[in-house]
Amino acid sequence: MAVNTSSRLGYPTVSRWLHWITAIVVLATIPVGVFMTTEGLSRGLQNALFIFHKNVGVFILLLVVARLLVRAGTTTAPLPASLPGWQKRAAAVSHVALYLLLLVMAVSGYIRVAAGGFPIETLDALGVPRLVPRSDTLAETAQWVHSNARFVLVAFILLHIGAALQHGLIKRDGVFSRIWPLMAPKR
Repeated sequence: MAVNTSSRLGYPTVSRWLHWITAIVVLATIPVGVFMTTEGLSRGLQNALFIFHKNVGVFILLLVVARLLVRAGTTTAPLPASLPGWQKRAAAVSHVALYLLLLVMAVSGYIRVAAGGFPIETLDALGVPRLVPRSDTLAETAQWVHSNARFVLVAFILLHIGAALQHGLIKRDGVFSRIWPLMAPKR
């Protein structure tokens, strides 16, 4: 049974901060992921970008798991009653899609690297064993999934940002303030 720690107007503080930390980290990895595969980069810069991208991917996976655990233990802040039903359903679908896509990206990235025989420095330093065997076929499949799922993820991120901006700047209906960490939830 979920504990109701959300307020009438907002998410709990931990949910707010996890949301924004995840958003910042995900938004940082997208250009790095594009830039690291650009032709003509020096090998040193390319290696540094790959190391950053791989290890931040592990962090994103941990953030998403933490967000899901927090969400499972709390109730979501209700949307305004004035919001049409189709918008409430669209919001629910887009949130589920974002969680699933972030998991797909993190897992496919991990499989691509591990099955390709490449290090994941953070996990290797912690002695975390590889969860997938070395396999070029598996690595190529995971790379295809990772490479193509990014477009769907970016589309949902843009949709999410667009909806947030509409509610925060145009409608000013309280939807955006439910997740903005600088506005404390009313208890």
